[in-house]
Amino acid sequence: MLQYEFMQNALIAGFFISILCPLVGMFLVLKRYSMMGDTLSHASFAGISIGLATGVDPLLASFAFTSLCGLFIEFLRNYYKKYAELVMSIILTLSVGIAIILISSGKTTANVNSILFGSILTVSKGDLITILIISIISFILIALLFNKLLYITFDEEGAKSLGIKVSFVNYIFTLLVGATISASIRIMGILVISSMIVVPVATALQLKKGFKTTLIWAMIFGFLDVFIGLITSYYIDSAPGGTIAVVSVVILILTILINNLISLKK
Repeated sequence: MLQYEFMQNALIAGFFISILCPLVGMFLVLKRYSMMGDTLSHASFAGISIGLATGVDPLLASFAFTSLCGLFIEFLRNYYKKYAELVMSIILTLSVGIAIILISSGKTTANVNSILFGSILTVSKGDLITILIISIISFILIALLFNKLLYITFDEEGAKSLGIKVSFVNYIFTLLVGATISASIRIMGILVISSMIVVPVATALQLKKGFKTTLIWAMIFGFLDVFIGLITSYYIDSAPGGTIAVVSVVILILTILINNLISLKK
């Protein structure tokens, strides 16, 4: 398995994705913005379609369009403060509409299945370099903004009173979410990217630890989800996105069962 270059590329990309997705997902889940991952994953579909139709690198087009949609979400939040889910629906509708128009018009020639479900065969050296660059920049930005993001996540109004530029930090974080989704497309596929952002965090929350410990466990679970899913998809010849998604839910269920058994023994 490891003698194949495509599998080596997939595993390296998977390593970065397995850490980056739960890292971003932790803040999204605690802010109750889990649907943002699903919304921006559909935005990435439109971005890829635009890239394929115009001849621009699909990964870069996806990042650009997803980031634009993320900024638009933050902008619309000011007008629908009590209806966050409405904003997500607006962006999702726009993105799916654009993608359907471009794909049905015949202007895109790529295999749509690999975009929707992911493929370990499509991670090229160029994609790997792009994923590495996006991941490293994202890690650096999260490290620099970590304390501010943490404060905003738990008390946005309190953060404003302390002089933290909440809107600016939220815009940067939204760009990070867009970058994370764009980096994950090749492996995960558009339909199940949000599972990698949310499910490892949901699993880690079952351990009932502090924030930093939960974050570390979320990345560990993300790592297990991706690598077990990739290896399984190779041997059973399935789309990696769906396999990783199923593995992540199985690990979540096992964690809940083990927790319950431990509680009963006490």
